[in-house]
Amino acid sequence: MADIIIRNGYILTMDFATEFRNGVVVIENGVITEVAESTNQSADRIIDAKGGVVMPGFVNTHTHAAMTLFRGYADDLPLEEWLKDYIWPAEEHLNKNDVYTGTLLACLEMVKSGTTSFADMYIHMNDAAQAVKDSGLRAALSYGLIDVGENRSTDIELSKGKRFVLDWNGEAEGRIITMYGPHAPYSCTQRLIKGVKEEARKDNVKVHIHVLETESELNQMKEQYGMCSVNLLDRLGFLDSEVLAAHCVWLSDDDIEILRGRGVHVSHNPVSNMKLASGVAPVPKMLDRGVNVSLGTDGCASNNNNLDMFEEMKTAALLHKVESLNPTVLPAMQVLEMATVNGSKALGIKSGILREGYNADVIIVDMNKPHLTPVYDIHSHLVYSASGSDVRTTIVDGRVLMKDYNVLCMDEQDVLDRAREAAANLVARVKF
Repeated sequence: MADIIIRNGYILTMDFATEFRNGVVVIENGVITEVAESTNQSADRIIDAKGGVVMPGFVNTHTHAAMTLFRGYADDLPLEEWLKDYIWPAEEHLNKNDVYTGTLLACLEMVKSGTTSFADMYIHMNDAAQAVKDSGLRAALSYGLIDVGENRSTDIELSKGKRFVLDWNGEAEGRIITMYGPHAPYSCTQRLIKGVKEEARKDNVKVHIHVLETESELNQMKEQYGMCSVNLLDRLGFLDSEVLAAHCVWLSDDDIEILRGRGVHVSHNPVSNMKLASGVAPVPKMLDRGVNVSLGTDGCASNNNNLDMFEEMKTAALLHKVESLNPTVLPAMQVLEMATVNGSKALGIKSGILREGYNADVIIVDMNKPHLTPVYDIHSHLVYSASGSDVRTTIVDGRVLMKDYNVLCMDEQDVLDRAREAAANLVARVKF
């Protein structure tokens, strides 16, 4: 007997052209065992998806989850002022409880808006990992490594990163995987970058890094090394298919070719890039050349102050249409692939597709809404009309985290109350 059968919904598998207008998804032991028009199996639990789209949960490939505590804290400022005068001073006062609480708040938001997996890079990552474990979500986590600046030690940073990787990889019944997280080429020495790569290969884990987010990074790297970040990382032997590069805004055609040739995965963060005026990443060109490009929200404070992957999809599609003056660029289905299939590929997890043998990471989007009526094209509606608030059910690893808009995996009001208290205490500790 199966654990769960989802029936009566439009099954959007994201598995090439296979879709069922009224089908079933069968789940057993955290894994999808059948996707079809009908089934002869029975189950302990039947979920009626009538009026909904059953699809893979979203994979957010770049976050700083605990930054939910900075939601709206310092908006509409230049990047350098935003970082130096507000965010970095506040982050100096973050403690373990803040990171646990902020990450749990992020997990709650993601459960409610259809994200089932995410990649995170931040500090106090043991506490972030505990929040993920408690929430029921799936995540690829990394401790953010920085050894440029005062009181920074390459050996200590690498040791912290390695300890976290070994302590948490495979925890939460396999829902947590770990990565090394060198922050960026401009904030890490070449010794640390090479050391990370060596240790990541030993430990058989991936690497998460920011690359060419801003023009100032591009100029700094050229002045300091005589080459951009991509060329430096390539010269150091860092780039390969185990690397997830966030942003990648200021790329040349040659940089794109290097990323393609090395099999590097890219996390596109259009809302963050727009809000901080970082620029427009050449995503259509990367996709055309075969680079695997996924979607990420970045930290909540540099996003639209939320972690809604529906907004990220819509923004990505619209941004690149207007930037290229071509309405056919990034059609809805391709953006959906970025948010599901491509994200899973980037993190190396068996999700993002509703297929036999894949993780049972499934969401149901409620289409019985005024703004989603009528429906001519499911894919178009999901990208251009739907929002995170339309997700009515979220399942991760075969466990129902939210059913009919009711969160089952945590006490929602308690998380909100604790987050408000933590944020107020944090801001009170910051001295300008």
